[in-house]
Amino acid sequence: MKKKNSLRNKLHYRFDNLMSKGAGAMMILLGIMSLLIVFVAGFSLWSLRISPDGTQSINFIEWLWISVMYAIDTGNVAASEGWEFRIIGFFITLGGIFIISMLIGVISTGIQTKLENLRKGRSFVIESNHTIILGWSSKIFSIISQLIIANENQRRPRIVVLANKDKVEMEDELKDMIADFKNTKVICRNGNPNNMKDVDIVNAAGSKSIIVLSEDSENTDPQTIKTLLAVINNPERRKKPYHIVAEIMFQKNIEVGKMVGKNEVKLILSDDIIARIMAQTCRQSGLSVVYTELMGFAGDEIYFHEEPQLFGKSFGECLFAYEDSCVIGIVTNNGRCVLNPPADYVVQKGEQLIFISEDDDTMVVSDEKGEIDKTKIIDSPDNHQSAERILVLGWNDRAKTIIREMDKYLMKGSYMKVVSALEECKETIADISKSLKNIELHSYIADTTSRGVLDSIDITAFDSVIVLCYAGHMDADQADSQTLITLLHLRRICDETGKQVKIVSEMLNVENRDLAVVTKADDFIVSDKLISLLMAQISENQKLSEVFNDLFDEEGCEIYLKPVTDFIEINDKVNFYTLLESAKQKNQIAIGYLIHSQFHMPKKGYGVVLNPAKSDQILFTEQDKLIVIAED
Repeated sequence: MKKKNSLRNKLHYRFDNLMSKGAGAMMILLGIMSLLIVFVAGFSLWSLRISPDGTQSINFIEWLWISVMYAIDTGNVAASEGWEFRIIGFFITLGGIFIISMLIGVISTGIQTKLENLRKGRSFVIESNHTIILGWSSKIFSIISQLIIANENQRRPRIVVLANKDKVEMEDELKDMIADFKNTKVICRNGNPNNMKDVDIVNAAGSKSIIVLSEDSENTDPQTIKTLLAVINNPERRKKPYHIVAEIMFQKNIEVGKMVGKNEVKLILSDDIIARIMAQTCRQSGLSVVYTELMGFAGDEIYFHEEPQLFGKSFGECLFAYEDSCVIGIVTNNGRCVLNPPADYVVQKGEQLIFISEDDDTMVVSDEKGEIDKTKIIDSPDNHQSAERILVLGWNDRAKTIIREMDKYLMKGSYMKVVSALEECKETIADISKSLKNIELHSYIADTTSRGVLDSIDITAFDSVIVLCYAGHMDADQADSQTLITLLHLRRICDETGKQVKIVSEMLNVENRDLAVVTKADDFIVSDKLISLLMAQISENQKLSEVFNDLFDEEGCEIYLKPVTDFIEINDKVNFYTLLESAKQKNQIAIGYLIHSQFHMPKKGYGVVLNPAKSDQILFTEQDKLIVIAED
């Protein structure tokens, strides 16, 4: 026992404890030892009255300075005179070599360690009114790109990303994928979004909004919910409610997400939304382009604005009050968003109008009332519905929701055939068939990329074809490649038979959408991009969640592309005021049009024109469409 508690062991133990405290403790110890060497040496030289040249007496302060110089520069010993001074100078320099050199080394190591920690992205973010993105997925590039556009008129906008990913790697990927950050600064931090202490790093308490991303893998919803808990239940959280947008993959997890998020979280059920858009788009080509335009910040967007000049006016009068903006609804005094209210609805004081407009400063009431050419308006029945034949090529988890959604839209007696290379979907299709009311559903297991298989199906016997990617069964590029092959076969069949079939396709990566233009499919749904646009929009304005939910829901108002010949005579040019009046008479709101001849021209926006100047004169053809908001 005595041996274990010896002085040597005690000193060794205390030294180990001191060293374990890190570079800071080592610097303090070495600094004290360095000062002690300099002080003892300086005091010795002063007390012994030894001078460098052996003749001159020097005061104590000067000796301390000389001792410091000898400790940090070995060359001073060789230049000194007098053996007494040389011997003492030698020992000062020897101490400097061991002690001060160690101190310099520890300081250098400490600085290097600090730089490495900074590169790891673990320092606290001192920002306010910033947007936080928790998690990392392929959607992050589209989201940040959209937020950069939205922030162009903001002062010092900041986006902070926290993810289980190397900080430098995140920064490099963002620089590779985003060409211009403009006035927005993106700050990356490494950490676990499910950990409360890590969430504190990004200063959630000072944020404007928080976006929670699902990872690019299966069963990510539990991680998303844990991230919500880390933000909302954090003991250091702010009292003011957060503005959080979170992506949920599966319907079964929505209720849990609502329990956790309460009134602070807007949940985006991504698969359900994409399925609804596809169900709507397969019946009216061009709809995905309209949604992409509305949900993007680059073109016309949805805004909310209170206009005192229109208090007491009917909603029908408000429709014609703006030359460069489209009024599409009302935010009532109880906070409810109502799209396409009755034309005789009177706007009350304090209520906001819902607009489609280029920017928040373009919603200006026109001084002049637009001219309406009533002679061009057609009072024709607006009913083109009949039983349809739909072909689905491919399969993924969204297919179930697409089929159920389409059953709500299609007329009774409609027929749908699903062709897939996956055996597992056969049983699922049989289960779905039992709950369908309007669709007769059949399945066929075969390779959807085979020309022989497609020829045997008789593509031209169907009204429309939906090409689904095999998401979840292969990587994104491979899935898109198979989709592209199928589309090329379909286009060749249509060209050879001379019969045109409406083709709608799903793509996972936005880059592959441009490659697929050569197939001249009628529409493309780029899943990740649409969800990214929606999340970015709602992160900027929570009210938009209610508006888009209404547009996506079969029971609410939706966007339709209807033949322009249902509204006006097309033998001459007509302005948009006339189209707006014709649509109003049918309890609909005209918000734009689609020029069919430009449908396959990306540079022309695929022919879609939203929120046109209402006084512009337009010459339409029989194939052109009017874009309206209506209940059916």
